[in-house]
Amino acid sequence: MAKLTIDDLKKIKDKTTKETSLRHGAANIKITVHMGTCGIAAGAREAMNALMEELAEADRQDIRVVTSGCMGMCSSEPNVTIEMEDSAPIVYQLMDSNKMRQVFKRHVMLGEVQTDFALARM
Repeated sequence: MAKLTIDDLKKIKDKTTKETSLRHGAANIKITVHMGTCGIAAGAREAMNALMEELAEADRQDIRVVTSGCMGMCSSEPNVTIEMEDSAPIVYQLMDSNKMRQVFKRHVMLGEVQTDFALARM
């Protein structure tokens, strides 16, 4: 087995820091994908996969992605909540991968709430 160099360790640290900053750390934007049993059955995994692809492409360090259980509105699952600094949280309903990509590009990146998909403003 090859020995690790200091540069190898720094690369591992940077990669791990980037990956864990999605769930922990300071962020201006928090995206919660509600992944209770009903959400998963309705397609929350596909929405999450699309979100993670968009996030990787955007390469933003100020966005935190978390999961939570059901929010009690099973008929509107999959639900996604977007929380941005100085704005009321927005809950989006009936999300799929295409809607998730649009919400990410328009709401998260440009600040334009996608009212067609919005369930509630909290």
